[in-house]
Amino acid sequence: MSTLYPKYESIDGSSFAFAIVCARFNPPAVEPLLQRTLAVLREAGVREENIEVMRVPGSNEVPWGIQVLAESGRFDCCLGLGVVLRGGTVHFEIVAQTASHALQLVALKESVPVINGILVADTLEQALDRTEGRLDRGREFAEAALQMAQIRKTITVSHA
Repeated sequence: MSTLYPKYESIDGSSFAFAIVCARFNPPAVEPLLQRTLAVLREAGVREENIEVMRVPGSNEVPWGIQVLAESGRFDCCLGLGVVLRGGTVHFEIVAQTASHALQLVALKESVPVINGILVADTLEQALDRTEGRLDRGREFAEAALQMAQIRKTITVSHA
């Protein structure tokens, strides 16, 4: 787990719109992740009407939600949030890998930045450390989204 993340300059988010698709599975960890992400966007001045949150059953459904919202053309950046925990089978690996791959495909297809905020942890304790503990991944995901929205505003995106 990396703790060597960059320090960003403050960004005025008042002109940006964000879509967040958040899984419902593993609510003790995913709810603080969503709340911390939202708090940072609000701190940056993003208006409530410019944040759309879609809730889906699990992390495997997050890419579909991101695809639908990205296609609308209304958002400067999309964030996919979820928590996948290791179980007794390799299912968690399949979900994590396919969701990650699908989120990247959406970003490339729609020319909209997509932040992969799907955490993968061995235990609920590890996940909680990252979502409500000392490692504030919600803040990191929101800061990355603000950076990408700003970058996107400075370039011309071609929809060929």
